[in-house]
Amino acid sequence: MSLASYVHANVDTVKPVRVALIGCGGRGSYLAGVFQSQPGVSLTWVCDVDTARLQRGKKLARGTVQASNDIRKVLADKTLDACIVATPDHWHAPAAILACEAGKHVYVEKPCSHNVREGRLLVESARRNKRVVQHGTQVRSTPMMIEAVGLLEKGIIGDVKVSKAWNIQRRGNIGKGKPGTPPATLDYDNWVGPAEFIPYQANRTHSGWHWWYHFGTGDMGNDGVHDIDYARWGLGVDTHPAKICAMGGKYVFD
Repeated sequence: MSLASYVHANVDTVKPVRVALIGCGGRGSYLAGVFQSQPGVSLTWVCDVDTARLQRGKKLARGTVQASNDIRKVLADKTLDACIVATPDHWHAPAAILACEAGKHVYVEKPCSHNVREGRLLVESARRNKRVVQHGTQVRSTPMMIEAVGLLEKGIIGDVKVSKAWNIQRRGNIGKGKPGTPPATLDYDNWVGPAEFIPYQANRTHSGWHWWYHFGTGDMGNDGVHDIDYARWGLGVDTHPAKICAMGGKYVFD
């Protein structure tokens, strides 16, 4: 069951589906609009550890909204139904698990976890608490891709033996940073949260976090999640691989 089907099942009820946005950056801002475009959905909480982004998040709401820089305060609201987790990667599983344990349904951005063990803990929490947890591999909901995979399943090209995923794009330079003082708007300790603490550095936070293993998962966890998902979907694979092989390196001057 997806959050969308949960939402539509509640459209005709008196009580709207009350949703919290955890993480008010670029992706969170986009998702706030998508969710609020669904009938019967109300964005009632926004949460971010950067007060500048928190203020921006408040402006995303199309109705009355509460704001906090502490996820625990948000999850303590017993009227809240679901959470959108759009934080940096290292907070995905912890935030989603906290939400499940608080009785909330979850839409969590990809990757669902910073490592495999966290992902399993999230699955266990969702099952134990009987919560709907939807992962942000949104192409699974794209009519074009659903039709394409349906044709593969019908044998339009015969038996599918191999699937190859390819992604290449230019990434902007994040520059060379040095440890410094966090801006007054950012609660850096809370931003680091469950990760190993390292001193603040400007190019490690907003957006730059993707490329630091403490907080992100690189392009494999960024776009690779989608690309590998397409490939596995087309193959009809729903189990973990028995073996993997990785090749590559950093072929640039530093």
